Amino acid sequence: MKTNHVRQKLLAWQPTIGSFMGLGSPNVAELMAHAGLEWLVIETEHNGLDSAEVEQMVRAIDGTDTVPLVRVPSSAQVPIQRALDIGAMGIVVPMVKSVEEAEDIVRFTRLPPDGTRSWGPLRASHYGIDTDDYYERANDNIIVGLIIETPDAVQHLEGIGAVPGIDVFILGAWDLSLSLGLDPRKLPHPEVDDVLEKLLEVGRKTGVAVGTNSGTPEGAAKLLAQGISFLSYGTDYSLLVDAVSAGVAAFKRSTS
Repeated sequence: MKTNHVRQKLLAWQPTIGSFMGLGSPNVAELMAHAGLEWLVIETEHNGLDSAEVEQMVRAIDGTDTVPLVRVPSSAQVPIQRALDIGAMGIVVPMVKSVEEAEDIVRFTRLPPDGTRSWGPLRASHYGIDTDDYYERANDNIIVGLIIETPDAVQHLEGIGAVPGIDVFILGAWDLSLSLGLDPRKLPHPEVDDVLEKLLEVGRKTGVAVGTNSGTPEGAAKLLAQGISFLSYGTDYSLLVDAVSAGVAAFKRSTS
């Protein structure tokens, strides 16, 4: 099993850069990995990808030094262990609301005696060839990220951060805005900015890294200066839209 260099950085609060992927393309995943992103989160909450398609994306990323992660659709045990069994080196869980849920999530990612993950990492253990290595090292090389996007999560943040095995809080600005009765299209909102500050405060106390997103180099630099260490640089689709839109706009200016 590869050593998860991103988890090592997160535990040391060193900055890392990656991106979230919603297009479901192994080729795009491979491209972005070769471009130098340290981690990539494969989206499965908001698209139609099945596990076989996720496996192809993980396989594409595995040919690089980039760490493959999966945003699972829920905190249930089966999707978490399935993502890990096909080779993901961590999971990102949406809509976490309580300390108990956070404890369950960590337990689902850990093999006994540290957790309740069922044994079956067929691809992750190289089809059984590396069973001993995977069994001995998996628990120390799996990233657990929680998306903070509800008032309940914010209310219980210190308790959630104190759960052993939680590696990173990720601000879900759009869903948090919706849950607060705010229009996410009009971000930034002071209320959301306050939550980010609370994440950083609790993260410093508990050792949990903090992540959020920026689609511009200037925005990324500002977040890093604030203390963000799990920096998502855009998404695959937003980066593509921005590049195409800029080219089309330049064309129209030149031909008008």
